Amino acid sequence: MYPAVASRYPPAVSTDAPAGAASVTRGQVFAWGLWDWGSAAYNAVILTFVFSVYLTDAVGDDLPGPIDANSWLAWSIGASGLLIALMAPVLARRADAAGRRKRAVGVWTALTIATMAGLFLVEDDYSYLALGLVLLGLGSIFFELASVSYNAMLVQVSTPETVGRVSGFGWAMGYVGGIVLLLAVYLGLIVGDGGLLGVPTDRGFDIRLVALVAAGWFLVFALPMLLRVPELPPDPDRPPPAGVLDSYRALFATLRELYRTSPHTLYFLGASALFRDGLAGVFTFGAVLAVTVYGIAADDVLIFGVAANVAAAAGAFAAGYLDDRVGPKAVIVGSLVAMLAVGMVLLVVSGPTLFWIFGLALCLFVGPAQSASRTYLARLAPPGREGELFGLYATTGRAVSFLAPTLVGLFTFLFASDRAGIVGILVVLGAGLAALLPVRRPV
Repeated sequence: MYPAVASRYPPAVSTDAPAGAASVTRGQVFAWGLWDWGSAAYNAVILTFVFSVYLTDAVGDDLPGPIDANSWLAWSIGASGLLIALMAPVLARRADAAGRRKRAVGVWTALTIATMAGLFLVEDDYSYLALGLVLLGLGSIFFELASVSYNAMLVQVSTPETVGRVSGFGWAMGYVGGIVLLLAVYLGLIVGDGGLLGVPTDRGFDIRLVALVAAGWFLVFALPMLLRVPELPPDPDRPPPAGVLDSYRALFATLRELYRTSPHTLYFLGASALFRDGLAGVFTFGAVLAVTVYGIAADDVLIFGVAANVAAAAGAFAAGYLDDRVGPKAVIVGSLVAMLAVGMVLLVVSGPTLFWIFGLALCLFVGPAQSASRTYLARLAPPGREGELFGLYATTGRAVSFLAPTLVGLFTFLFASDRAGIVGILVVLGAGLAALLPVRRPV
């Protein structure tokens, strides 16, 4: 049974915590956070700033036919999102029950790294676009599945008193790791012709080499977590389902049980899906709006991106301590209210200077909301079933991930103004805040 107003942690001593949680060491926490640091190689370098751009602007630039490379990329990522939504809660539940949560992280991480390394084969020719899209799509699936079990391991490296700051530390490590690697590959391999190292650029060799570097980065920084953090013991009272159909039957039974015994857990999953889509929209459209609305030079966008990640990392790290004192709901609500206020200011100001000021202020509150959302669910989850709930967390997030992009496009079209697209992000953040307010906080 799920407890009403589900609380992952009791108010005093964590007698229900996973084995070893009471003796968590700083080394284990640091090792766990290094996975976040390393995973930025996929998020920041492969999926966001470097390789996806290479696929659309170079590999698929002269793609014949009526469908351009951007559309194919969007469909590839969209199909991956659908598969993630279908697979995440079921596979995570099986890993929880079998006591193989860390093994699941290791397997999915290894497969992610393999697809990253495989991108080295994608030369600057449209005949390689399909290979690049398949590898990128598979990498997205593997990475998200690894993230589900990794997030569930938060309770294995924290106590009731430290879960907020540990989560904030992990998010901050992810942001900073992305900054360090982006600057390293940009200066070493990309800027000018082949970067400061002067690597060849023929057939996209410099960008393909970036994929290999990113794969090696992820591998190196994922290993400490796999070596230092103890595995979750299996639950003898809850063996994994025998097959795929049984897994889905168990999933639907879990949803019915949640609705009966802990409806606020489901309410939180829905609310968090909304505001997390708004948070993603800030980074997805921030660079575009910086150039088209506020006059930031295109060459300065990467610099702003680095500064934005620093702000988000600082916010996440600081808010982790606040999370442990006042609870994750207060942190999320405060962050969303602040973001809505700053977003309203951005609707009326102009010029690069004011965008730097208020754009960074906006990013300062993204990290706290993301980190506290993870700790919120960790506190809600019953012992041994964290992976299952984080799988549902991934599924609900994917289910509404179209909202912010759609509303940005809609408001941009209706008002014939790129600036109006900001309203779309604010609407999604506001909807998430409104949905979160009636949800009971974890006790």
